[in-house]
Amino acid sequence: MKNKITSLFKIEYPIIQAGMIWNSGWKLASAVSNAGGLGLIGAGSMYPDVLREHIQKCKKATNKPFGVNVPMLYPNIEEVINIIVDEGVKIVFTSAGNPKTWTPFLKDKGITVVHVVSSVKFAVKSELAGVDAIVAEGFEAGGHNGREETTTFTLIPMVKEKVNIPLIAAGGIATGRGMLAAMVLGADGAQIGSRFVASEESSAHINFKKEVVKTEDGDTQLTLKELAPVRLIKNEFFNELQELYKTCPTKEELKLKLGRARAKKGMFEGDLDSGELEIGQIAGLIHKIQPASEIMNEIISEYNSVKKLFL
Repeated sequence: MKNKITSLFKIEYPIIQAGMIWNSGWKLASAVSNAGGLGLIGAGSMYPDVLREHIQKCKKATNKPFGVNVPMLYPNIEEVINIIVDEGVKIVFTSAGNPKTWTPFLKDKGITVVHVVSSVKFAVKSELAGVDAIVAEGFEAGGHNGREETTTFTLIPMVKEKVNIPLIAAGGIATGRGMLAAMVLGADGAQIGSRFVASEESSAHINFKKEVVKTEDGDTQLTLKELAPVRLIKNEFFNELQELYKTCPTKEELKLKLGRARAKKGMFEGDLDSGELEIGQIAGLIHKIQPASEIMNEIISEYNSVKKLFL
């Protein structure tokens, strides 16, 4: 399946496994890469020394390309970037920050740079900053979202109209049909997160994986827009937030309610009541926990069969 994305990353299929906090360790990244996609290690939930360990283990587990996703709000960002360079990582996805900050430095080291955006405005800015590709992520996505609330299938054609570099669609894609639809609208590949949360190799707690499988249409909602918009499964913590919102809370009150390590508590430690359970709307189509290779095979098989029917 040759196109701009497979050529850019030197992979077999234009599928990128999202670098999600508390879900995307070396086991998942290497499994996806070994299956022909591009696996990403999620640096956002790792201390620098832990990230180095995951990179080293991933290099031993696969001889295929893999990358690291780096939220640029990371407090140890300079140390993280230096570890990535020291360990010879060739692909970096940046998010949650200005792409101008690190793109020139990374590209000077021979690293392919991709930036995640949620609007046309920032897609254009990312291209001007010199990134090699863009991930345009719609409102349906899990975890932290853009404030624009633009859906994926609206965002992709609008970004395609304004940029010339390879474009990866993200948000609400978990199947071959979804991938094909995104590519018909102008994407060159798909970044998939939620489906891989429910993989055997995901570092998420089994309680969270089972909760994702149980999730149905309407069970997730975006909240905490005043701090950083995040899509959550509706649980006890979410309901407590909604009660707090009835009092017109200040940002400080919301921060106090959120506390520290709430996402770790939910996704990594398996506290389904008090933790943040971040997942995309597409969770309603995820019905079982599978090996990452099986997920990849199902997506590609469906993509090819549906493409024959309609194109």
